[in-house]
Amino acid sequence: MSVELRNVVKRVGAETHIYETSLAFADKGFNVLLGATGAGKTTLIKLLAGLEKPTSGQVWIKGRDVTRVNTQRRNISLVHQFFVNYPTMTVFENIASPLRVSGLSRAERDRRVREAADLLKLGPMLKRRPSELSGGQQQRTALARAIVKESDLVLLDEPLANLDYKLREELRDELPRLFAGRGATVIYATSEPSEALLLGGTTATMREGRVVQFGPTAEIYRTPSDLTAAEVFSDPPINTAQVTKAGDRITLNGGVSWPASGPIAAAADGDYTIGVRPHFVRPKAATEGLVELSGKVLITELSGSESVAHFALGDRSWVSQSHGVYQFRVGEVHDFYMDAGKCLYFGSDGALVA
Repeated sequence: MSVELRNVVKRVGAETHIYETSLAFADKGFNVLLGATGAGKTTLIKLLAGLEKPTSGQVWIKGRDVTRVNTQRRNISLVHQFFVNYPTMTVFENIASPLRVSGLSRAERDRRVREAADLLKLGPMLKRRPSELSGGQQQRTALARAIVKESDLVLLDEPLANLDYKLREELRDELPRLFAGRGATVIYATSEPSEALLLGGTTATMREGRVVQFGPTAEIYRTPSDLTAAEVFSDPPINTAQVTKAGDRITLNGGVSWPASGPIAAAADGDYTIGVRPHFVRPKAATEGLVELSGKVLITELSGSESVAHFALGDRSWVSQSHGVYQFRVGEVHDFYMDAGKCLYFGSDGALVA
């Protein structure tokens, strides 16, 4: 592996920002750091960039210990969520800035800049200054600068967070293609599970300074190692409840029950926590075999052609997320239908029953 964290710990005073972490990032494809604000994503990015030094442990890039090597000597590119461009330089000069001290010929610098600009649709804007660009064009300029440098490591710290929805969607689709085949390890920090799924590659789910799980993105989504990993990888939040397994039946509070199937069928009788993602809880019984639940509607949301309802289930708030427009009235009891085959079961230690 070309980029590794070996037993890295980061403390600031009495606070631990990163607990002992060892990771070997994948050379190809995207590596995603996924977690809420405060999970430690940006701290890990800074440690990899050399902007901060670990309290203990080592950072390795391409077989070299760079723990005490400064940022300028690490051959990295870093793109933040805020547009960082030189205001007095043109777009061309901004993109070319990492190459000015590289010793490349003028013709080679020009070729690289124009190639990166064409990839990011900045060709007609090369003579403009950042103040003459839209927010999306400014972020494209920062990404072009990261591409043109041909770094060993590209760090993208929520680079699309401050763009409008349309621009985020457009750039999110383009990013894997832009960095494909360039020989760089790419690490992308985000707080959005949907973004991690779209980017693919491998994902490290993070919470409170700890890496909860690391592996292929789709695999972690489908089979999280524990409840914490499942919670990190769900937006809206994954629905949870206490259930009891007795023989071949699973019973939820209130007496609702369904047949035990899948890994839980072979598990010992006892108490478990179920987790079911909101899009597997629907306001209509579209297919047979769904488990009927009833709860008082607490909050409703309508986003385009998608309906979201928060409802009370026992002492917990659950979420239903479905395509289509549904009329929910706050305060009224509504029936919802859960796909029990999509339930994840977690033991008393939080580990997935698999």
